[in-house]
Amino acid sequence: MKKTLIIFGFVGLVLFAAWYANKKWFNPKRKIAQINTLIDKSIFKNGDIIFQTSLSSQSKAIQLATHSTYSHCGLIYKEGADYFVFEAVQPVKRTPLNVWIARGKDAHFVVKRLKNADVILSPTVLQKMKNVGETFMGKNYDVTFEWSDDKIYCSELIWKVYQRGAGIEVGKLEKLRDFNLTNEAVQKKMKERYGNTIPMEETVISPVAIFDSALLETVSSN
Repeated sequence: MKKTLIIFGFVGLVLFAAWYANKKWFNPKRKIAQINTLIDKSIFKNGDIIFQTSLSSQSKAIQLATHSTYSHCGLIYKEGADYFVFEAVQPVKRTPLNVWIARGKDAHFVVKRLKNADVILSPTVLQKMKNVGETFMGKNYDVTFEWSDDKIYCSELIWKVYQRGAGIEVGKLEKLRDFNLTNEAVQKKMKERYGNTIPMEETVISPVAIFDSALLETVSSN
């Protein structure tokens, strides 16, 4: 009996410790508060590109196919005193930066910036980029990664905003056939999206192609 009570007491202590740790360290409000502090200490600029590992159902397939840690990205803009991420999800929208960061795996992110951005991204150019972005606002997420403007995915949004707004191609365009499509998880996702007809010649821009662009430099990470 005494031994049983000791065991129950030990289990109760472990459960309480787990509950307390979750409440203290993994509470969403606490997490966002910590991120807000981080944002206050960081220097973000309009046009910065932010990367994270998404927790979406397709994230793992994107990581495997592109050999990349990061599966989602967006553009940072400051409006008044607040930062937002312009992103292609469902639908294309602006998301508060702290919410965007908290949504990713372990709240980890990397921010990259165009080299000589202070010179190249003038107020006029940035406004043109925003104007281009507005043409995509509210559009549906493109689950089949087509290169048309009818629907759009995250890295495509960034590439087109920079190319049409600033005349800069951030990242090398590829074809769907250039990716590693051999993994079982990737093949399963491709089957869901395309059935038996996979458009191997479709033009694609991946998050890692933008991440690895020689035109960018890392300015912040967590």
